[in-house]
Amino acid sequence: MHTDKKTLRRGLLVLSAASLLGLSSCTKDLDRFPTNGETPEKIFSDPAKTLQALAKVYGAYGLSGNGGDAREGNGADIAGIDEGSSDFLRQLFVLQELPTELAINAWGDQGLPDIHVHSWSASNPFVRGLYYRSLYQIKLASDFLRNTESRADDATIRAYRAEVRFLRAYQYWVLIDLYGNPPFVTEATATGKVYPQQISRAELFKYIESELKAIDADLLAPKAAGYGRADKAAAWALLSRLYLNAEVYTGTQRYADAAQYAERVISSGSYSLKSDYSHLFLADNNVNNPEVLLSINYDGQRSQNWGGMTYLINASTGGTAKAVTGVNMGVNGGWQGNRATTALLELFGTNTATDKRCLMKAAATSTISDVKNFDQGVYVYKFRNVTSAGANGSNGDHADTDFPLLRLAELYLNYAEAAVRGHADATKALQYLNLLRTRAYGNASGNYSALPDLKELLAERGRELYWEAQRRTDLIRFGLFTGNSYLWPWKGGAAGGASVDDYRKLYPIPADDIQANPENLKQNPNY
Repeated sequence: MHTDKKTLRRGLLVLSAASLLGLSSCTKDLDRFPTNGETPEKIFSDPAKTLQALAKVYGAYGLSGNGGDAREGNGADIAGIDEGSSDFLRQLFVLQELPTELAINAWGDQGLPDIHVHSWSASNPFVRGLYYRSLYQIKLASDFLRNTESRADDATIRAYRAEVRFLRAYQYWVLIDLYGNPPFVTEATATGKVYPQQISRAELFKYIESELKAIDADLLAPKAAGYGRADKAAAWALLSRLYLNAEVYTGTQRYADAAQYAERVISSGSYSLKSDYSHLFLADNNVNNPEVLLSINYDGQRSQNWGGMTYLINASTGGTAKAVTGVNMGVNGGWQGNRATTALLELFGTNTATDKRCLMKAAATSTISDVKNFDQGVYVYKFRNVTSAGANGSNGDHADTDFPLLRLAELYLNYAEAAVRGHADATKALQYLNLLRTRAYGNASGNYSALPDLKELLAERGRELYWEAQRRTDLIRFGLFTGNSYLWPWKGGAAGGASVDDYRKLYPIPADDIQANPENLKQNPNY
């Protein structure tokens, strides 16, 4: 079933009313119910309103709050940060792409320049923003599960609950990957003023793994839930990603398991590569898209905020970028913020004209001597608010383009990496890689004749997945994010790149959360 944006917006108000019940002050009559009529009992006993509540859990991925288009910040989900910056995808992109060779930002916003040069602190607003966004979405999911527990014998509700457990597991994957040892809450956690316990990275790995396996029976079959909704394939894909990084998270590698779950998605027969790579990232990418397993859905008319795809598209254009690229981005202006360093262009080597994934063009001055000068660097036009037919999206200020959280190409790459590391079938892995290469070149001219080494495989992941909020995770798994064995422009704060301490592989637990819960939370090392 498609999660349409009108349902999402209605769901915001309904679930907010239910959530506020846990914050209301005490009265002498503890059995008294609110007089507005929207109690959890009424909301979650009504199938239509339960669906709206589910829409809020999904909607929190693509919206920043309950009010309007976030111009005034009314109804913001996350306090202490500009609402336009608090969207999940915007925060994830900042922390996953900006500290790598694939992206750099020209703005001077407080704390933002520190991300690329690896000098963030425990008070950095972007480090805080994603942390609290993920915890907020975990709390929304847990509230939904608590309020639907009594109806879990209903098949429809049971499927909804499985989707919500997936969404919560995904957010715990974000936390295990970026913060390591976060506070831990579920539907069993008491409501009200509670100080959550901290969970270790190894224990959180076991929890995410067990949740994703436990919901398999209740999730709908691949594609049966509809575009933008979680199903069995989404859970298999997230398990593959989790296992691919298991050695980072737990100290024990699980590459064979990563390949196994990648193969489940591939062999399901439900997904295939979209023939034109560029069409994966356009305003009508929700139509006839056989590749995307799970997306964050945006709609320029009905789900407006200043994060998400509106941010990704606007921040990568404006000024000289428009003239240099000659590409219509489908937006009214352009914020002149994000571009890439020459390191991204160098991943394509001499194939910038033949590899159709190379959706970028160097500025007149491609070497960045001044980070704040948007006229320097490599302009990326991978994401656009333009349809595959060339028409602008429905709104020049807010994008229609959806963001692919999980897509088939990643599963091909996961399987191939497991094979290169000696834990999957090499022949099959080569076949999967060459499916990506054939699409990229339009023919077999770029195909591998043999399975590439790890260095080339990492480059291929960069060429396929750049700006899809995975690069930091990849660099850490390959041992290249810190240290000095792999340098790129402005790594460590030096124009030519400098070594970075290993503790930067994890972001800190925000200082204010440590201060609020000092008995239970311990800071990550060296912060």
